[in-house]
Amino acid sequence: MELIATNLNMPFNAVEGALPLLLSAHIRLPVSEIENIRIVRHSIDARDKADIRSIYSVSFEVSLENARRIAELELKNIGRAPAAKRDEPVFGAKEQDAPIVVVGLGPAGLFAAYELAKYGYDVVVLERGRDIERRKRDVSNFFTTATLDPISNIMFGEGGAGTFSDGKLTTRIKDPRSKDVLKTLIEFGAGEEIAIEAKPHIGTDVLSRVVLNMRKKLQELGVSVRFESTFTGFEEKDGRISAVIVNGSEKLPCCAVVLALGQAARDTYRMLLSSGLEIAPKPFAVGVRIEHPQSFIDRSQYGKFAGHPRLGAAEYHLAGKTGVRGGRGVYTFCMCPGGVVVGSSSGENEVVTNGMSYHARNGENANSAIIVQVHPSDFRNEVLGGLIFQEKLEKKAFRLGGSDYSAPAMRVGDFLLQRPPSGFGGVKPTYRPNVVNKDISECMTPTISNGIRDGIRAFSRMIKGFDMYDAVLTAVETRSSAPVRIMRDENGEATRLKGLYPVGEGAGYAGGIVSAAVDGMRAAERIISLYKSAR
Repeated sequence: MELIATNLNMPFNAVEGALPLLLSAHIRLPVSEIENIRIVRHSIDARDKADIRSIYSVSFEVSLENARRIAELELKNIGRAPAAKRDEPVFGAKEQDAPIVVVGLGPAGLFAAYELAKYGYDVVVLERGRDIERRKRDVSNFFTTATLDPISNIMFGEGGAGTFSDGKLTTRIKDPRSKDVLKTLIEFGAGEEIAIEAKPHIGTDVLSRVVLNMRKKLQELGVSVRFESTFTGFEEKDGRISAVIVNGSEKLPCCAVVLALGQAARDTYRMLLSSGLEIAPKPFAVGVRIEHPQSFIDRSQYGKFAGHPRLGAAEYHLAGKTGVRGGRGVYTFCMCPGGVVVGSSSGENEVVTNGMSYHARNGENANSAIIVQVHPSDFRNEVLGGLIFQEKLEKKAFRLGGSDYSAPAMRVGDFLLQRPPSGFGGVKPTYRPNVVNKDISECMTPTISNGIRDGIRAFSRMIKGFDMYDAVLTAVETRSSAPVRIMRDENGEATRLKGLYPVGEGAGYAGGIVSAAVDGMRAAERIISLYKSAR
């Protein structure tokens, strides 16, 4: 019988080979009577910096007789192992009379297309950006020359915005599909450790290879993947989508559409709203990127063990309330250990920041967004008010930076004391393409600027020295989540258009790579339940 043991802990630098002995003592059985011990979860508990612990969950097999003996011990951390695989989908009865169109090749679109392709469905993927190989060259060119390509950048292109990030795979959702997402990523080139670590990440260098391998597999399975193909409109018949318009002129018939647009597709939001779809404003958050020396963050989290190879680069996640009326949330987001701050502009004359780490996380600085909540009431609950709010901040940052895609940046000490910028100190800004030393408050509203000050002061009580004078703030971070939600019903279809399945982060239903991928898989399963498999 297969069982699972949770919360087994030992010193972080102990060898994992000691786990069988630890498990044996815990369940009071000789090691010789325990088979197929396998680590299924690992995390670090650094609350006591003098005694950092590794926490493990392990699966193992014992005879039925020994399983009964273990049950008699009434150990709270021992239970039956969950089912290893999900059930096969339930297939529908309709014949496919046109392709299923997937709009967008970020995590939601990629996994929706893969789920459909595995069962032989006729699928066409439309991606407004370029393939990952060309996209990487376009992004590199922007970093070095500040020449923006509006269709190929950190926000648009194969893999979506998450490809140029830390590749974090942590998720709060409990959906069993999450494990399938990790297994699939491993199958296409990610390290096996992502299935075990409590805070897994891939890194942009590895993730770009995984995305490429998945796309090639889609093409092997017969999926038509079309780049530089923008979804610009649609046709409907009897309340159901019947065709999509590509690049303003081509009509592509379809039996269903998985709408996995990214949150930078502002022209698509406007088109959908003008076409009668139900879209609602939703809360989001904006702010800046903060950079500290990674060595400082390591010491703050791991004390004397900072830099130990078993611990790697340290992370943090901090949250608090602002001092403004109503007490808005202020929190860190998308923390990138050993990473860099990068230009994520997707529209001309706009400056947007984001963070990126490679798999090794070995850069000199740590960076994270510090963002303050924005409520629909801030823009009179207008449907696209949040989108316009973001655009205004990004255009202000562009002008403040000198109108050449340089980002305004300043030291934390000057910002907190509301002094004119006085150059940079011991922490060098990493933003690419370039930074200029400017008062970042000039490109934000007072509510956001003051909220960030409140947040930094609160966070410095959680991590002593977080408010170090020489830490760097770079503006402006506006793309933490979509400012709208494309409304859908209990079947996952758009409320005013059957056959259209809005999914992922851009549709307002996910908050990261894994949750977006799972949302795309759910939409694929709903389509599968309607149409016959061609497999």
